[in-house]
Amino acid sequence: MKIATFIGSSRTESNSELLADTVLKGIKHQKVYIKDLTIQPINDLRHTKTGFQTVDDDYDQVIKAFMENDVIIFATPIYWYSMSGIMKNMIDRLSHAIRVERYPQFKEHLKKVEAIVLAVGGDEPRIKGLPLIQQFQYTFDFLNMRFSSYILGEANQPGDILKDSQALSQAELLNKRLKFSHNTFK
Repeated sequence: MKIATFIGSSRTESNSELLADTVLKGIKHQKVYIKDLTIQPINDLRHTKTGFQTVDDDYDQVIKAFMENDVIIFATPIYWYSMSGIMKNMIDRLSHAIRVERYPQFKEHLKKVEAIVLAVGGDEPRIKGLPLIQQFQYTFDFLNMRFSSYILGEANQPGDILKDSQALSQAELLNKRLKFSHNTFK
């Protein structure tokens, strides 16, 4: 199985990326830094005569990562009790992607994709991050993706996630499960 991680932080070596690195230690994977892509906001034209139009941006790289992988990890900081804006923008564009002829197998492929969420925040994330997890659950339900796992970590300053023993223990367990069930060793 192949794994891609969408890094939704605007900061390099963010806490959410460090948590993802722990989950994926020793596992071959692809990282997609959303901050480095130009992704236009969705222009919702699904109810017009012309429908969605082709957008000249980097979103094809997002679709390619989805199509080439069996496991997608969404790693995001918790901003205002939700995912980062750049990750939300990427997810909003899925409404476009699942409805256009340009990606004919995309919607069907999503049914085979396992989704994992890693989110890190500083304000009681294990409680206040639960609405974010529910938001992801509803998104995955709509897309017919299997939501297999999530980790909510606590961190304020850069690198603080490495002090969250609970999140790190969960990350190590998830790492073992991914290695065992997906045979993804480097």
